[in-house]
Amino acid sequence: MAKRKQGIFGRIWFVVWRFLLFLILVLLLFRFVPPPTTAFMLQSQYPVKHTWISIDKLPTYMPLAVVASEDQRFPNHFGVDFTAISKALDQYDDGDGLRGASTITQQTAKNLFLWSGRSFIRKGLEAGLAIGLETLWGKKRILEVYLNIAEFGKGIYGVEAASQHYFGRSASKLTMNQAARLAVLLPSPRTRNPNDLTFYLRERVDWVERQMQQLGPDYLKPIIE
Repeated sequence: MAKRKQGIFGRIWFVVWRFLLFLILVLLLFRFVPPPTTAFMLQSQYPVKHTWISIDKLPTYMPLAVVASEDQRFPNHFGVDFTAISKALDQYDDGDGLRGASTITQQTAKNLFLWSGRSFIRKGLEAGLAIGLETLWGKKRILEVYLNIAEFGKGIYGVEAASQHYFGRSASKLTMNQAARLAVLLPSPRTRNPNDLTFYLRERVDWVERQMQQLGPDYLKPIIE
């Protein structure tokens, strides 16, 4: 019986380390090569529009807009914001639904490898992958991939495709206001349009722009330069 159990655990461990090795190799590849697709793109119910653009070609306020809107502690955490997670769990215990509390790194991991929806299993996988991204990629690459794979509309992935679709121009030519308008789409991209914002979302754009000004143009300089 003991030998049988050892054999089962041995086979399980063999599969696990092979999978982890494969995952590490994929992450290392995507450190240098743009991902050809993502889990979210493959699950999309709409025709996919996606064009890769280097972060070096983007105006500095485009990455700053998404950081201001989504994850202002992005330069300082290691993939997981434990303070935000603690607040989300407290709210869950108080009877609220399980909220996101995801960092940009976690969102990148989710969009690239996982699925939508909220569950503790997916959040655990997301957190583990986020730490892997921080270890193997670094902040600049994470932000670059995020800007290129985040969903900005029905089947619209990445800031270049979004900018072309909504504004008829390359993301390299976005204005500060347009960058903020794209950033406010991210929590619910399939129901929002940067050219037809509600009063609440117009106020949100103003808030994002104020946050960008408070953070300052050099906030991400140590990361993206």
